[in-house]
Amino acid sequence: MSDQTPASPPAGATATTPPADEHRRIEAAAAEEGETRSGFVRFMSSPFGRNLGLILALLVLCAVGAFTAGDRFVDTDNMVTILRFASIIGVVSIGMTFVIIGGGIDLSVGAIVALSSVWATTLATQTMAEDTHWLLMVFVACAVGVGCGLVNGILIAYGGMAPFIATLAMFAAARGLAEIISEKRTQLVDVRGLVDTINGEFLGIPVLVWIFAAVSTIGWVLLNRTTFGRRTIAVGGNATAARLAGIAVKRHTVLLYVVLGLACGIAGIMLTARTGTGSGTHGQLYELDAIAAVVIGGTLLTGGRGTIVGTIIGVLIFTTLTNVFTLNNLDSSTQAVAKGAIIVIAVLLQQRVSVRSADSS
Repeated sequence: MSDQTPASPPAGATATTPPADEHRRIEAAAAEEGETRSGFVRFMSSPFGRNLGLILALLVLCAVGAFTAGDRFVDTDNMVTILRFASIIGVVSIGMTFVIIGGGIDLSVGAIVALSSVWATTLATQTMAEDTHWLLMVFVACAVGVGCGLVNGILIAYGGMAPFIATLAMFAAARGLAEIISEKRTQLVDVRGLVDTINGEFLGIPVLVWIFAAVSTIGWVLLNRTTFGRRTIAVGGNATAARLAGIAVKRHTVLLYVVLGLACGIAGIMLTARTGTGSGTHGQLYELDAIAAVVIGGTLLTGGRGTIVGTIIGVLIFTTLTNVFTLNNLDSSTQAVAKGAIIVIAVLLQQRVSVRSADSS
């Protein structure tokens, strides 16, 4: 037998101190877990990961609709109805995506839609449209939207006003002007060419849906394949750095609100054709629906990140939710509560993923 005794632990060490090889195993396990988590966070932070989650949410919502409403929900006519209702607010949401990615916000879109519809359906405008072409009404609606967006952009970029305040003022002014012009009455559309064309179908699909698809495609190309889109992301991410990089931040901000104004004008004429009227009450709560769809779609409210595809899916989620609630005879108050809860959950998830992504980088 050996008369050697085991070496005593070093001074200050305790009986619970793990040996060096156990330290290495713990560190390796922690590193492996961190890599797994960071990989998952990176995937969920990517556009593909976010859109995949949104698609799964939409599929779950469709499954709920099919289970609770049965054939009424899965009916082809009901699917077309969902797309038809999604098209108008969808066009507004595409424009809102650009503004929010650029670091702004707009609370006046519903009022601009109303003003565009009223101005396009005045007696003078419709008389000139009958003498020329119904496209004149489209031009007037778009011009009104662009004008309102231009005012918003100038007040924010060159007037130094906060986007919240400037667009809130436009919200009140545009809605009030719409009521003054229409004398608080609903103006009927007498130019049947406008209603029959925009409210008709092409290849079995509503023209309203085709317009939404066209605006979405143009928006995607503009954001992802042009200098304008890259500058939008740069301005929203860090306006100071964008200015130092040579980007005319103020001018670009004005252009963003002009783009949104144009989207509101298009939505205004779409709503006019669908309802056959121009009214100061059109576009109620469109600002909330558009912002909610954009946020659900993964666009950061702080700016600098967002996708057109995510916004489209966000619009479809909210429109499908409204349709499911309607088919199940649930009132609008319950719908509002559900939408509010979805917005809160979406923002919390955004913050959580953003924090994890920053920690893992």
